[in-house]
Amino acid sequence: MDARTLDELWTAVTGTQPDPPGWLALATGAAALLTVLVRPLWRIARNAVTIAHEGGHGLAALATNRRLVGIRLHSDTSGLTLSYGRATGPGMLLTLAAGYTAPALLGLGCAALLAADRVTLLLWLAIALLLALLVRIRNAYGFLSVLLTGGAFFLVSWFGSPEVQAGFAYLGTWFLLLGAVRPVLELQRQRRDGQGHGSDADQLARLTGVPGLAWTALFLITALAALALGANWLLRPL
Repeated sequence: MDARTLDELWTAVTGTQPDPPGWLALATGAAALLTVLVRPLWRIARNAVTIAHEGGHGLAALATNRRLVGIRLHSDTSGLTLSYGRATGPGMLLTLAAGYTAPALLGLGCAALLAADRVTLLLWLAIALLLALLVRIRNAYGFLSVLLTGGAFFLVSWFGSPEVQAGFAYLGTWFLLLGAVRPVLELQRQRRDGQGHGSDADQLARLTGVPGLAWTALFLITALAALALGANWLLRPL
């Protein structure tokens, strides 16, 4: 690849793209909402939320100087991030709190990029994040899940038309924003039924003395606030 080609690629990635038609923002939002609400669709698509969730744990662990051992993603859409460090303190708290908040905050960041007409940059940043996550995966199912997700982003960004790229980016962003809410509601239902003793919220409760319900409420408020702000940005073309 010569210097001219690299310059053209850099310009394409960092440049802006035209606003998509208003119907695209609405249609992708409706499709994402349907995916979150319909159980068979959700059971498959929830893997993307799990990737963001465990990636949030991993990023927080690295940011707080914990030793990230690895990340596992399972076919039942659960996941596990293992890191070593102090069992108490700010690093552990941030690592635990990052999981349920990560999909919402990631979705909000994507919405900000789309509001700035940076569709291609969003797709390539997603590829970079997935590649960084891939080297931390420690099981076959997780490796395949992240690889296929990254492959989808690459194919769309490299071969897709501007309309296809915009539709894919908007759909993925809507899904992160909407999909961040349902796991929190599922978490509280599990806790109410006595099945959530090892959840992030309950671990945070044991470390801080703040009730698990309060942590679950914080996760939900974060998800709803990100959804409200992100939706405002995504519906800007209307």
